[in-house]
Amino acid sequence: MPEPDRCWGPDDPLMQAYHDDEWGVPVHDDRTLFEFLLLDNFQAGLSWRTILHKRENFRAAFDNFDAKKIAAYGEEKILALLQDTGIIRNRAKVRSAVTNAQAFLKIQQEFGSFDEYLWRFTAGKPLQSRPVGKWEDTPVTTPESDAMSAGLKGRGFKFVGSTICYAYMQSIGMVNDHLITCHKYIGK
Repeated sequence: MPEPDRCWGPDDPLMQAYHDDEWGVPVHDDRTLFEFLLLDNFQAGLSWRTILHKRENFRAAFDNFDAKKIAAYGEEKILALLQDTGIIRNRAKVRSAVTNAQAFLKIQQEFGSFDEYLWRFTAGKPLQSRPVGKWEDTPVTTPESDAMSAGLKGRGFKFVGSTICYAYMQSIGMVNDHLITCHKYIGK
């Protein structure tokens, strides 16, 4: 049986599994939302493949993406993370994980959940992008990702530019960007 058509990742089993089982699937669990936010922050300037292949290392290094624990990291833990060869050892990104965890917890307190706050940027439902047949034609920002970026920055988050926010929206299913040739495209 031939491999199904995918948007990306045809030669990497881990990327294929991520594409088929996670990417574009709506997420409403706060821990998972924080996990993808942390991973997308570390992706800035890098490939998703690099991050995905280090995901389990990130999970171990960052206490299973527990925002409460990460928000309490002190200088000793930050310095230990900067020595961890299993993750991306970028000082600004490691420090932003702590800052973002603190901001994440404040949003949870204010809105009851991060999910409640976040999904407001798409009126509570996934957006269907215009159908495209080539990955290069997929947008990298939208008015919704611009608004999310401004909202998160205004609440103290770091590494949340509009492009990162759009990639985040794709990863947590706030937008469906599967190509029309992909077996996961909704129109099929």
